[in-house]
Amino acid sequence: MLLGRYLHLLAARGGGRLDRSAYTVLSRIRAEGPMSIGRLSDAFGLDASTLNRQTAAMLRAGTVERIPDPEGSMARRFAITPEGERRLDRDRAENVAGLARLLEAWTPADAAQLADGLSRLNRDIERLDGRPWPRD
Repeated sequence: MLLGRYLHLLAARGGGRLDRSAYTVLSRIRAEGPMSIGRLSDAFGLDASTLNRQTAAMLRAGTVERIPDPEGSMARRFAITPEGERRLDRDRAENVAGLARLLEAWTPADAAQLADGLSRLNRDIERLDGRPWPRD
């Protein structure tokens, strides 16, 4: 939890960063493709009103757009925009660079052990929660 909370301390201070919810939602949409509020709700275990507020802010910021459901349902889906892709890529690169600075004194074996442990922790949490994150 601390890593997620303080990751912003490792990144550039330039402002314009995505908030944590936007970063997470954009990452999921990038991984799975356009998603409806219902699918986002299932993916994150959040109620629709929370996701409506989050996606409304993302629409205003230009990081997502509403598109028709390709399967023909009345529900609209949210797709990541080029601006959303740009900002997600920028924030992710800043996060990675910040972590690299933090871990620069660690041995490669120590860094690999951390990565393996965090990966296992995430997968076990997802397994218990029943909401696995899509991965390559």
